[in-house]
Amino acid sequence: MLGADVARAGERAGHELILVARAALDITDEESVERVVGESAPDAVVNCAAWTDVDGAESQREAAAAVNTQGAGNVARAAAAADIPLVHISTDYVFNGEPPLDGEGKPRPYVESDPTGPRSVYGHTKLEGERLVLAASPRHTIVRSSWLFGVDGRNFVDTMLRLAGEREAVQVVDDQVGCPTWTGHLAPALLGLIERDVRGLVHLAGAGHVSWNGFAREIFRQDEVKCGVESAGSAETARPAPRPAWSAIESERDDVIPMPEWRDGLAGYLAARGGMMRA
Repeated sequence: MLGADVARAGERAGHELILVARAALDITDEESVERVVGESAPDAVVNCAAWTDVDGAESQREAAAAVNTQGAGNVARAAAAADIPLVHISTDYVFNGEPPLDGEGKPRPYVESDPTGPRSVYGHTKLEGERLVLAASPRHTIVRSSWLFGVDGRNFVDTMLRLAGEREAVQVVDDQVGCPTWTGHLAPALLGLIERDVRGLVHLAGAGHVSWNGFAREIFRQDEVKCGVESAGSAETARPAPRPAWSAIESERDDVIPMPEWRDGLAGYLAARGGMMRA
């Protein structure tokens, strides 16, 4: 999903892209990674590969770690050996879900300097991957993003619209808050980090924050869909992996250009989705 939008963004920006699919490169195979990076000799690497099955990771820790931790390290070390920068994608799930407070005692988004504390296996594997990437080279960049949706993969928006066609109402949790992020906005932002030589830890997500319940309501409003949205708590919809109740993120860095507002991302996605469906 993200990789396809990175490819489109790169083409629009005039970059020569070397697209390597999973079938051609298993990032858990260190020798294969070294060979591909060495032979292709790119100017930079964007690693969009990840184990994203959050619930599955709870029972398949080694498999998730092979991709999110060891695999991330393999790509980072290969890029470092070639003396080129890497942009690696991480997640808001590295935080524990307890909101930090501002000077007035109100919840504020997590920033790069806030302490981490993942509650899920997925979050742990991603955090360990971050550490390997940053240790491999000072030229590398970690980008934490959240709640991704795009036209080339399964996502929450697509699921809500499908369910709206099957039932009169959907039940969505209202006690998990985060930053919905359209990959059509995130992809060019990632390339911008490379172009501007931004390094280290970066937060990039749709500006603002909302609950999953509020997100569903806005999806139906923007797409003019008649479907009710009922509230539910996380305890009522328990899943194998715990989700952070609060995972809003933003950047505290002066060299990071803020992302567009999440509602704008939703509008862009719906327009792109509509165009693809008509085609």
